[in-house]
Order: sequence, then structure tokens, then C-alpha cells
Amino acid sequence: MNRFRQWSGRRPFAGGLLLVLGGAEILATMKAPLPVILHIGMQGLAGYLLPALMTICGLLILFSPGQRLFYSLTGILLSLGTWLTSNLGGFLLGLLLGAVGSCLTFGWLPDQPPRVGRRRRARARAAAQDPGEPVRVSGEAV
Repeated sequence: MNRFRQWSGRRPFAGGLLLVLGGAEILATMKAPLPVILHIGMQGLAGYLLPALMTICGLLILFSPGQRLFYSLTGILLSLGTWLTSNLGGFLLGLLLGAVGSCLTFGWLPDQPPRVGRRRRARARAAAQDPGEPVRVSGEAV
């Protein structure tokens, strides 16, 4: 578990995963055996090509984070393109997953220090003030 946490911490994992899930959801709605499938716009190859490319961009974000800006911009364009080609973007769910994943990837900074929780910051502050006393965080001794 520790190796996976280290691996996923060095890349925009949440954004890439959401982009992959968005593309997979749109592909699933295109192949769904529903009696009423809504097809808006171009039929055929583009309806399958855009979500497949979304999935590939998400995987490339996960395994090649150095090129994340290009893949995130491509992913958002592909996500928005599925509105016209693939059941209104997988009934909006796939489109939203892809758009949010691309935005998370675009905003990810690799040199950012790990986030420290409130309790850990409070413990560090209290320990720096008086190292001899037990630290109390919100009424409980730690």
C-alpha cells in the first residue's frame, strides 16, 4: 500500500482516473442494449473514437505525468466533443467526469509539498511551544 501511495502521489492520479472513468462510461452507454438510446449528432466512428481517446489520455496522464498539460487540454476538448457525438456525453455523466478530471490534471502541481492536516499542525505548534507538557488537541490529551 505504501508503494502505491508513493506512486500515485507523484502524478495527478485523481484527474487521470476520472478521465479514464469518463471515457469508459461514455463507451458503455454507446454499447448499452437499452431500448431507447439517444443519438445526437454524428453517428459512427466519432461516437466511439472520442471516448476511446479520452480513456487513452487518462491512462497517459497516469503513466506519463510529465506531459500532463497537453493530455489534460486534449482530454477536455475530447470530453466536450462527446456532447455532440456520444449520447450527449454519456448522458452528461461521462462528460462531467472527463471535464473534472481534465481540470484536476491541469491544476496539479508536482512540486507542491504534501498536505498536512489540522491536527498534525496543531500538534507541531503545541510541541514547539512547550515540549515538556502533553499536547492537547481539541480537549483530548495526545
